[in-house]
Amino acid sequence: MNPFRALPVSIAFLFAAASAGAQERPNVVFILCDDLGVDDLSCYGRKDQPTPNLDRLAAGGARFTSAYCGLSICSASRAAIMTGKAPARVHITTFLPGRPNAPSQKLLHPEITMNLPSSEVTLAERFKAAGYATGIFGKWHLGNAKGSNPTDQGFDEAFLPGGDSEPSATEGGKNEYAITNRAIDFIERRKAEPFFAYVAHHTPHIRLAAKPELIPKHADAFNPVYAAMLETLDDTVGLILATLEKNDLTKNTVVIFTSDNGGLHVLEGGVVSTHNTPFRAGKGYLYEGGLRIPLIVSWPGRIPSAVIAEPTVNMDLTPTLMELCGLPAPAEPGLDGLSIAPRLRGGSAGSPRTFAFHFPHYTNQGSKPAGAIREGDWKLIEYYDDGHLELYDLAADPDERTNLAARNLDRAKVMQLKLADWRTSIGAQFNTPNPDFKPALAKPLYVDFDASAVRPLATAVETAKIFEAWRKLMNAAVAGAQAARKAG
Repeated sequence: MNPFRALPVSIAFLFAAASAGAQERPNVVFILCDDLGVDDLSCYGRKDQPTPNLDRLAAGGARFTSAYCGLSICSASRAAIMTGKAPARVHITTFLPGRPNAPSQKLLHPEITMNLPSSEVTLAERFKAAGYATGIFGKWHLGNAKGSNPTDQGFDEAFLPGGDSEPSATEGGKNEYAITNRAIDFIERRKAEPFFAYVAHHTPHIRLAAKPELIPKHADAFNPVYAAMLETLDDTVGLILATLEKNDLTKNTVVIFTSDNGGLHVLEGGVVSTHNTPFRAGKGYLYEGGLRIPLIVSWPGRIPSAVIAEPTVNMDLTPTLMELCGLPAPAEPGLDGLSIAPRLRGGSAGSPRTFAFHFPHYTNQGSKPAGAIREGDWKLIEYYDDGHLELYDLAADPDERTNLAARNLDRAKVMQLKLADWRTSIGAQFNTPNPDFKPALAKPLYVDFDASAVRPLATAVETAKIFEAWRKLMNAAVAGAQAARKAG
């Protein structure tokens, strides 16, 4: 039973208010992007994609350089954000509904949960129970069964337009302005009470599309269309910041900007979207390019300007926001996030933490079922199909090119055991052998070509050529699997 649903809002509000004491409860604007890479913003060093509004937000708040997603794929990461739990704990470990099994895949996927369970307590439910107005504007992607829709999961309002729109004088290619305008309307209507606005953009997920007049401005960018999309995204962030300023809400609003997973670095949907240099790979992988995400947290006067290098993970945002807003700390068992509010307020770094990931799936980006664990600067990746281990020293080798497992076998084995213990402790699901596996189909996809190891060339067009032959084979494997799923 969900205790937040059982508790009357009025009682929950009084309890939260008592915990908050005299502190004025801030509003929260949570802006989430879809497949935005860790280094896609100019404040993260990307010189060919200017993002002035986000740069200003970062300059006035905390910018994290080692922030992780819960898992490097959309629905799983969104489940982590909403619940504060590892995706493997809630059994949402890939996108919904997931990639079908195929003869090219040595292992079968576990049967994931197809909707965020109604028993899970979401961020929206926590805020609503404390008297906040709550709204989601954009992408949910956590199921639509009864009990799992946003309005069943704590949101008072939900505006969920599709991910594609026709670029025009008033709209971008991903409904950026429709989403933003509804969020602004919500802020202005609910400004007399504390509010939680979850602005979940589809940008810059494929299909890529932008206002035609913006694309020539970015002719020298790695991908001019992608850069134009980021200009639009940055503009919409500016509109929200201007709305807060106009309504005298800036000093009492926590603004979070982040992404659900790393940038898409392979050829997919006819394009190479971006690259995650200096990190390896991207969306769908457990390398740093897939797991690292931009994270900016701003609260003028309360969160000092800082660049924070200590690792954090998006499950941390649930307890962090509760503490920043003076609300009761989550008390239910199974929460995997830790509050980083003291660090945001300027406190010293805490004790080193261990971060673990379980991704028992093949993806359209070419990755295979694997797990990963990071302790200090050491990171281990374990591939579940053959037990292959990769060990990296992230301080010396941030792009994960030199596998040290053979030279540090004792360390690798200890970390492997810790990863296994963690999986067991959270009730993770496991793969099983695929009885229809055809090694000859797997070889060109996973042996002859390693999509994670491709380094970008000067432009997206040039980089796409590296992937073309592999992409055709991967598309055929996906199409065949989908046809089999429908026939079955």
